[in-house]
Amino acid sequence: MPVATPPSNPLHIFARGSWAEARRAAEILRMETVGGILLLVAAVAALIWANSPWSDLYHRFSELRVGPGALHLDLSLAVWAADGLLAIFFFIAGLELKREFVAGDLREVKRAALPVAAAVGGMALPALIFAIVAMRAGGDALAGWAIPTATDIAFALAVLAIIGTHLPSALRTFLLTLAVVDDLLAITIIAVFYSSSLQWVPLAVALVAIAVFGFLVQRRITRWWLLLPLAVVAWALVHESGIHATVAGVLLAFTVPVRSRDGGHGLAEQMEHRWRPLSAGFAVPVFAFFAAGVTVADAGGLGAGLTNTIALAIVAALVLGKAIGITGSAYLVQRFTRAQMAEGLSWWDVLGVALLGGIGFTVSLLIGELAYGLGSAGDGYAKIGVLAGSLLAALLATVVLRARNRHYRRIHEQESADEDDDGVPDVYEDDRPPGRNAA
Repeated sequence: MPVATPPSNPLHIFARGSWAEARRAAEILRMETVGGILLLVAAVAALIWANSPWSDLYHRFSELRVGPGALHLDLSLAVWAADGLLAIFFFIAGLELKREFVAGDLREVKRAALPVAAAVGGMALPALIFAIVAMRAGGDALAGWAIPTATDIAFALAVLAIIGTHLPSALRTFLLTLAVVDDLLAITIIAVFYSSSLQWVPLAVALVAIAVFGFLVQRRITRWWLLLPLAVVAWALVHESGIHATVAGVLLAFTVPVRSRDGGHGLAEQMEHRWRPLSAGFAVPVFAFFAAGVTVADAGGLGAGLTNTIALAIVAALVLGKAIGITGSAYLVQRFTRAQMAEGLSWWDVLGVALLGGIGFTVSLLIGELAYGLGSAGDGYAKIGVLAGSLLAALLATVVLRARNRHYRRIHEQESADEDDDGVPDVYEDDRPPGRNAA
């Protein structure tokens, strides 16, 4: 007599992840919220200064060149911020990427499928919308096709933390995971499409320096006076090779081991914990200060800047492209696979998170500079488009998610009234860490 095989459990879209992953997401949320606020303060300060009577001083300060000319590193402060400080940001992103795919929930194909598909859809459709709108301008306008593909995780998580006090943790985890995959695709785009002519000798020597760095960290040799000089040398050589220097940060991060030999915190987690405050608290805000300072008068005024084809293309791509691309990809995963929406969640939740994906800032501004040239007219229009599109996406996400937050707050209040004697609502009984008793 044949034995009936029990049906396999379907994959629930936006279901709660593992306890370790949820706890890690919460820790990152707390740190990134502070970083998002600092980023906002730096961007607003730059906009005020760049549009004040002292705007010339801001631009002269940005163009001040420092560094050794013999090494081709006599760069302006704005370039140092974009090429140098952002390498720290991409180093953290690389550590996060490796941890997710080696030890995080993304090591499981069924958990990785949705955020990967959403990230791809959330990059492909904005690029397509930008190209369709920008075709009217002709010329070099299409060079910025990748500007609206990026999501600024610090801004997005800061907005979510402020308005989403009762939203399910699964939505926060999904946004974080989506941004991690988004970072990987953005890094690939920068390396492939926005690097200048390749110089093979500096690149080969850079790879040697990265290999030595990797050998040391794999042997758990973490003395800063060995690793830091190697990292600086690798960065300088990658910069000289014609590949954007921030890629060096990612390559260095990929060499760091994730798993610990003694069962404790891995080296990647230790380095991420050590360097993230420098990235979120200094590197990214300083870059934002130099990148966001567009003088609106130079673009013919705010009205002319917003009606420019490049700016319009970016706004449409960030707001419509991200929302439709992410939500549509999630729907297609459910439609053509065995995945199901987790119980209690709505597609309005998905749309709210997708709108948050339209907050493009750090990487979007960087790609705008690479596409049109720092300080060019096209770069100015791109900055206006990124700022306006990100603001509009944040406002629309706030409207949707605040409504959903009120919905979940009512549910939470009802569950609190129905608590068991042990003080834990029934619905959250399985949310405790492994090994914790009910008593």
